[in-house]
Amino acid sequence: MNRTILIIALVAILGLGAAYFVLSGGSLSATEATEQATETASEETSSADLPAITEMTMGDVNAPVKVIEYASYTCSHCGDFHNESLKDLKANYIDTGKVHFTYREVYFDRAALWASMVARCGGDEKFFGISNLIYKGQRDWMGSGDPVQMADGLRKIARVAGLSSETIDACLEDQDKAQALAEWFQANAEADGIESTPSFIIGDDRVIGNNYAKLREVIDAQLEN
Repeated sequence: MNRTILIIALVAILGLGAAYFVLSGGSLSATEATEQATETASEETSSADLPAITEMTMGDVNAPVKVIEYASYTCSHCGDFHNESLKDLKANYIDTGKVHFTYREVYFDRAALWASMVARCGGDEKFFGISNLIYKGQRDWMGSGDPVQMADGLRKIARVAGLSSETIDACLEDQDKAQALAEWFQANAEADGIESTPSFIIGDDRVIGNNYAKLREVIDAQLEN
């Protein structure tokens, strides 16, 4: 398979190409999903025809320090950062105009892609609020790892955020959006050498892992320059 077909396979195997598997509680073997991915690869949507992916950001775009976080909704260390440290980062650096913060999703597993689709379902205004709910309820919606349970858990979170069931289903079934997100993630990960989460890019520096003290140290050093 070439790079583009691999992206289509990622989308299908991670669940959106095999929508019945997730949305209606059916079952689909890995072999069947792979065969489906290969069959649909010839009918893929051209990258030029895919929807644009919006960068989700907080803070003043002209802030002196730019921070990019790469994180996965299924990563426990990412959950710890969002549940324990992001509030402090926002209060002391983002809201004060010192940091412009960009959040980029990482898809190392199918549930992370589903969670991203749900988080983006409410648009820019609801994104960080839904993301907070996803991280706060991470252990609950991930549960035992059952795909139907995870999808249902994410739907519940989206409904708590005020989205209708029809809107949620439409978001999860948006194959073009899934492919666009997969390509966007791969391009970002390759450009910034992302191999683990959370990873933070701060100007020319980087902080790997949930090390908020180190993150603050790097930000403060850049603010002094």
